Amino acid sequence: MIDFALADRAGRRVTLRPVGDDNWRAVADVAPRDDQRAWVAALAARYLLLSMRSDVWTSLAVYADGTVVGHVMWGTDDDGSRWIGGMVIDAPEQGRGVGRAAVRTLAGWLADQGAGHPVRLSYHPDNAGAARLYTSLGFVPTGAVEDDELVAELTGPTRP
Repeated sequence: MIDFALADRAGRRVTLRPVGDDNWRAVADVAPRDDQRAWVAALAARYLLLSMRSDVWTSLAVYADGTVVGHVMWGTDDDGSRWIGGMVIDAPEQGRGVGRAAVRTLAGWLADQGAGHPVRLSYHPDNAGAARLYTSLGFVPTGAVEDDELVAELTGPTRP
């Protein structure tokens, strides 16, 4: 479990846990709001399959207290940079600070594991909500574009 003792706005502790036999179904069923489907998969199941079929990505369940409320995955690039990808917070859970706590937790953990390598993520340029969230957390666009998404890198403090 990855736990930096962060909470959402309701005071629920947000943690990241491996996806396994006890939670994969709940993670697979995580779905974004309909208006977000232009930028993320319709179900987190797609990201679970990507993690299973790829040596790059590792899926994590996002929990608020004892309930699965989302999915996020991480990977390491050839240059040693750590990447955050495939974040989906279940539609009814959005707007409560779960995504913010999940990104802060994973970014801090990746920075600890990364031995000085940068933490990066990417988002679609039309996804204004993601841009606001990531910018507020210290991610700065690098100018690079990958798969039609803007690449951003964490600058400043990495520990929550």
